[in-house]
Amino acid sequence: MRTYRHIAVIGVGNEFRRDDGVGWAVVERLRKHAEAGPPSAGAVFATCDGDPGRLIALWENAAVAVVVDAAHAHPGNPGRVHRLELDAGQIDRRGATSSHGLGLGEAVELARALELLPERLVVYAVEGADVSFGTGLSPAVAAAVDPLVSSMENELAGYQDELNRERS
Repeated sequence: MRTYRHIAVIGVGNEFRRDDGVGWAVVERLRKHAEAGPPSAGAVFATCDGDPGRLIALWENAAVAVVVDAAHAHPGNPGRVHRLELDAGQIDRRGATSSHGLGLGEAVELARALELLPERLVVYAVEGADVSFGTGLSPAVAAAVDPLVSSMENELAGYQDELNRERS
């Protein structure tokens, strides 16, 4: 039996491909807020390029993993946020998809096969508009960051409360 020890918050993407950096931007904001104290102070924050092996390593032994990634949707609505709670590694690949060729979907399938999925896996996918080379988010995606951070902080606080109750 595995021991689940923490909450992992992972931003996926590439900060040098405009909106593809939204996961990194959200995690950086959460990290700064956590340094000031609760609600997400108990989480472990990381960023990743989306490589399946690195993703699995980052969420290994986590009770909860929360992943933030850019997504492409057709038709798209830049800045729209999708929240998916993956049940036993099942991914619905319709609608929004990762902005990476390989990444989250493959990581989930591999982790499921290796029995390395976290107890709970939550994905926030933010629809992007611009993945050209450069830094900075498009206005629509940038406007989604603060509301998403607030929502995630509330969710992370709830997960931390659950973990604290389990430990006592």
